[in-house]
Order: sequence, then structure tokens, then C-alpha cells
Amino acid sequence: MPTPVSIIVVAADSGPSLRDCVMRALASSVPVELIISDNGSRDGVPQALARAYENDQRVRVVYNHANLGFGPAVNVAARAAHGDALLILNPDCMLEPDTLARLLDVLRAHPDVGLVGTVVCDVDGTPDPASRRRDPLLRRSLNQLSGRAGREREDARFAGVNVPGTIPDAVIEVDNISGALMLLPRAAFDHLQGFDEGYFLHCEDLDLCRRARDAGYKVLLAGNVRVQHGKGGSSRHRPVFVSYHKHRGMWRWFRKFDPAARKPLTRAMVWCGLTGHFFVVAPKLWLQCVVRH
Repeated sequence: MPTPVSIIVVAADSGPSLRDCVMRALASSVPVELIISDNGSRDGVPQALARAYENDQRVRVVYNHANLGFGPAVNVAARAAHGDALLILNPDCMLEPDTLARLLDVLRAHPDVGLVGTVVCDVDGTPDPASRRRDPLLRRSLNQLSGRAGREREDARFAGVNVPGTIPDAVIEVDNISGALMLLPRAAFDHLQGFDEGYFLHCEDLDLCRRARDAGYKVLLAGNVRVQHGKGGSSRHRPVFVSYHKHRGMWRWFRKFDPAARKPLTRAMVWCGLTGHFFVVAPKLWLQCVVRH
């Protein structure tokens, strides 16, 4: 059968949730192939899945033999994919049988779309604000951190990164969708040359959405499609490592896209702020990890 969608899952010691993710993805109502791009996992789960599905031609495991980072691992898998569309899926996201079919309907209805996302929800059903975010410009980020974003309805100058209010139960155009689940036409992914491999982890999804919009594509959120997202199966094991790359990713996005980065003094202040913030939160994250284990 033709393969309309290639599902790409990046694994990095993702644990048991990866098994459930694969099982649920393969139960989709549309034909799929599923490529696990393994970033040097030591938990044995990708190898176990390769054995379990060795007779299923839909499933392949690509072993990167090192942690390449999220974006580079997706790019590696994309080069081996055959689908007309690519679904980038976190290993702790659980699809329903009709999720892909509904997202493909959105692609077909909007020829100028570059990316389609869903409302990703916590296990209790609460929508993640990352499902639709504005570009994290410096002023918006400061509003969000300071709490002034709560006054956005009074004055648009206080707008933050997160969009307030209930997400409409419809397909809407947004700045950014969550990198936990992104559906792209293969042609758009190739035109954008995939993910910017200068990011290791975090903010590469914001970068891809921004470059798609700059190239004339629409970024759409299917507000009537919800997907459970466990959040952070890999991250919980190494929170300081993840936090470092999150701060590094924010710095790269700021330098690439924020007009404020053109001012040397502002640029220096942002670098100092991000560096200082990391050194403040890192000991707390390390201590939490020690206590948990």
C-alpha cells in the first residue's frame, strides 16, 4: 500500500513510553511507516522494538550511535523516509487511531500549509500552552517571566509568549506549534532543509515554524484534535543537561530572529541573563534529580 505518512520518533533513553508510542502509532487508520531514530539509547528499548517488529516492514530503527540532538536525528530519519508527509512525534505522545487521518484532512484542505499541530495535553487532559505560542521575542519573554503578560487583555503591549484563553475547537493559524507533534508535507520539509542542526535540544521547533512562515507557508493548529503528551521521559534523567541546551537554544533563536539582537548592548545583556539564569536553576535541578534517585 502507498505510505502517505512517515512517522519519525527520536529516542534517547526514552523508556517504556516508547513502546506504547510505537504501538499506538502503528494502529493509525492510515498506512504509515515508522522510523525510530535512536540517539545512543542505553535502555535497550529501541533494540527490543527492532526485534519485536523485525517482520513488520513498516518499522525501522536507525542507530545513530551517539546523541546527535533532536533536530539532527529527525533529519537523519527523514532522509530514509518514503512518505508524502512527515509526522515528527515525541516518544511520550500517544496517537488515537484517527489522529493522523484528521491531520491529513487539514493538509489536503490547505495547499499552502507548512506545518500542522495538535493540542498536546497533560495526562489529566490539560492543554499545554506550548500547543500555540508566539515567537519568543525579548519583550514578550520578559512580559511572560515578570507576570505582566496577565495584563495583556488590558494592553497589547503586555503580550507574552503564551496566547491566553481557551484554544478554539477549530483549525486556526498560529505562530508556532508544539514540537511534540508536527505534521509537514515532505515537500515543505525539504524546501526548508529540515531542522537547523545548530540547535541540540529545545527551540528547534520554534525555529522551524518561523522559517516556514518566512518562506510563505502557514502554520496551523488543529484545535479539535488532542493528543496526550507525557512530557519529558528522556529529560527527567538529565535535567541539568536539558536545561543547558534549552538556554543555548533560546540564545540561538534570539540571535537569528529577534531584531533586539542587532543592538550590541542588548545582545550582551541577554547573554548574561541567560547564562546567569542557567547557573541559578542548575543546582536546584541537580539536587531534585539526586533526591528523586
